[in-house]
Amino acid sequence: MTRPVLINAGCGPVGSARLPTMFDQWQHVRVDIDPAYTPDVVASVTNLSAIPSGAADAVWSAHCVEHLYSHEVRAALTEFYRVLADDGFICVIVPDLQAVAGFIAADKLHDVIYQSAMGPITAHDMLFGFGAAIASGNISMAHRCGFTPTAMLQRMSEVPFDEVVIRRRQNLEIAVVGRKIRSNSSAERDALLAALEL
Repeated sequence: MTRPVLINAGCGPVGSARLPTMFDQWQHVRVDIDPAYTPDVVASVTNLSAIPSGAADAVWSAHCVEHLYSHEVRAALTEFYRVLADDGFICVIVPDLQAVAGFIAADKLHDVIYQSAMGPITAHDMLFGFGAAIASGNISMAHRCGFTPTAMLQRMSEVPFDEVVIRRRQNLEIAVVGRKIRSNSSAERDALLAALEL
């Protein structure tokens, strides 16, 4: 029996991904533009031509899409759609700039909001990219676009997903799940969201 295939798009360093346990037994294909992270596929998420169409049961992309320029987002979402099997789904997680704006409005731009595996995270980091990494020369960590829930739904509507569900998460994140084929029932949809820890 073959294991389902997960494309971890914008995977980052080995061991850095906090994936839901539903993916523990899946075959993982790590994709990143930075060869230093030793991904299985070195590529931009805007061009996944090394991965055949329909090859993935799921695409997970956490804190990657905001590193693209706004005009590149559609290309990335289109590639995620292309590599999915017909019954597949994507899960994209990005900073929730609408929620982050509350910290900025309260003059807490540089206050620590939460601790990540990489270190303390501020509203400034969520808006512009992880400052410590950028300061050490990793300019690929800069954020080049941003999303509110409405903006993310608009971007997802540019690709022919049959079902899109959006959730706000802790740590001021937006998670959006897109499926090529609509769930058979609300129970099926809710079970997937629960398995994705959303």
